[in-house]
Amino acid sequence: MQAGASQEKIAQVATAAASALFSAGEKVALEYAEAMTVTGQKVTDALHGGLRRHFSEAQVVELTAAVALENFRSKFNVALGIEAQGFCVLK
Repeated sequence: MQAGASQEKIAQVATAAASALFSAGEKVALEYAEAMTVTGQKVTDALHGGLRRHFSEAQVVELTAAVALENFRSKFNVALGIEAQGFCVLK
């Protein structure tokens, strides 16, 4: 939210693909993050092409690093029993 995302937008992240609040670039970035995160999903050539339509190579690398870091933190926290701090409410 510090970067300007509204509460409404944050609440719609799970349904971003169908939301008018998200740009095409934001939608493909979220799809990419999901493909990187969900076991059994792959980053396809088509998805990578979609990223390249909206982001530079450096931005794709930065996005990849950010998603990978959050995936690392998730696994790390679970292994050590570190519980959620209430920043992400899952329903």
